[in-house]
Amino acid sequence: MSTELVRLDADRVAPEATTQVTTEQAQAVTACFAVRAAADPGSLPRILELFAKRGLVPSSVQARLTGGAEPALSVDLQVAGLEPALVEAVAETLRQVWVVERVLTAEVLPARAA
Repeated sequence: MSTELVRLDADRVAPEATTQVTTEQAQAVTACFAVRAAADPGSLPRILELFAKRGLVPSSVQARLTGGAEPALSVDLQVAGLEPALVEAVAETLRQVWVVERVLTAEVLPARAA
C-alpha cells in the first residue's frame, strides 16, 4: 500500500508561492480519493460503506474494471468540504479494507478570483 498526497490548485499557483487557506476556502476544498481494489463483487460496497458510516456523501463516484493479467477495480471519489485531517483518516481507514490495494488522495483548491 502506498500513500501520496497531491495538492492541485485550480489556477496553477507557482510551487514557491505559499497559500493561506481561509475558513471559507477550506469548506470549498474538494477531497479526491483514487482507490485500487481487487476485482471482487464486494469491493465497491465496502469502499462506499466507509463514507456512509461517517455521514459523508460523495459529490462524485466513478468505478471501472481495469483489464490486464490481474483485473482490478478503480474507484475515484470526490467529497467537498473535508478537513485535511479527516481526508487522511478516511484514506487510512480505506487502506485497512482487505480488498483495497492502494489509496491516493488529492485536494482540489478553488480557483481564486482575479
